[in-house]
Amino acid sequence: MSTTTEALAVSSVAKSKTKKSPLRRMGAPVLAVIVLLVIWQLVCVIFQIPYYIIPTPVEVAGAFVEKLPSLTTNMWPTAFEALLGFLVGNSIAVLLAVLFVHWRAAEEALMPVAVFIQTIPIVAIAPVLVLMLGTGYAPKVVIAALISFFPTLVNMVKGLKAVDREHLELFRLLSASRSETFWKLRVFASVPFLFSSLRITATTSVIGAIVAEWIGAQEGLGYLIIQATYNFDTPFLYATMIMASLVAVVFFTVITVLERLIVTWTPDSKM
Repeated sequence: MSTTTEALAVSSVAKSKTKKSPLRRMGAPVLAVIVLLVIWQLVCVIFQIPYYIIPTPVEVAGAFVEKLPSLTTNMWPTAFEALLGFLVGNSIAVLLAVLFVHWRAAEEALMPVAVFIQTIPIVAIAPVLVLMLGTGYAPKVVIAALISFFPTLVNMVKGLKAVDREHLELFRLLSASRSETFWKLRVFASVPFLFSSLRITATTSVIGAIVAEWIGAQEGLGYLIIQATYNFDTPFLYATMIMASLVAVVFFTVITVLERLIVTWTPDSKM
């Protein structure tokens, strides 16, 4: 018995030693980014590439600091559009997924429509929505919702159906109602699938909002991208793209943290 206890203690100590701290895990990516920035700077300097074609990291950093007030001001509309579109698109997708799982005819009728809408390029839909809804927040939110909708719909349908037959049989033997089976079994199985799609749509919703701002917008990061492109202000263009990436990273990080807080079980411990 003591031998077993000692073995478990040694195993736990070994695991604690091999487990890396967050700072150590971030070391390799940070080092890779630094190396890439140094290479970028050297290539631009050695080959004397004009700044309006490819600016150096130093020039991009200078533009970011100089135009930070403008970037911050225009970041909030884009973040709002992306967040609202993210919430709307994913909410509709979850509701439709629940409908599809409980009503096969609805899935057979509506899933092809969803696939067809997904195949239409966002840059083609954006002008139509601007004509229909004007140049306010509405078309940007709709675009962000559309780009968030399909991945969540597909993953959520798959997650709600990813239930072992043995578990379903057990619930039937226990005379569980459809609502009990849904809330205590199907939803439980679908949560990991849901967060997998949310991590994707957290970033794509920002892309959708920016693309929508290319047409008929007077504010936002997409508007700044168009203005910087027309003015051949390439360092500012790169700085704007960095700000957009930071917004997407924040969204992605929030979803990742929520997933770690909510999904506390492993596939082997679902029942």
